[in-house]
Amino acid sequence: MPKGVSCSVANCSFWGQGNQCNADQIMIDIDSHAHMDYKSEFAGDLQENHKDSAVESGSTCCHTFKPKE
Repeated sequence: MPKGVSCSVANCSFWGQGNQCNADQIMIDIDSHAHMDYKSEFAGDLQENHKDSAVESGSTCCHTFKPKE
């Protein structure tokens, strides 16, 4: 599990006490890929093999988010 990952999105299923992320793995990408579906086989290959650059943290997004049910 990642250590020391803070998150203030309380409606995420991985959100934990003290605003800590409890996900086993974190996927972060650039905003232009915000709507990418990484669950498909092709996108899974892309996830492992592509590299992008971000100018600032505001141009990145977390694909790990999963809303609480």
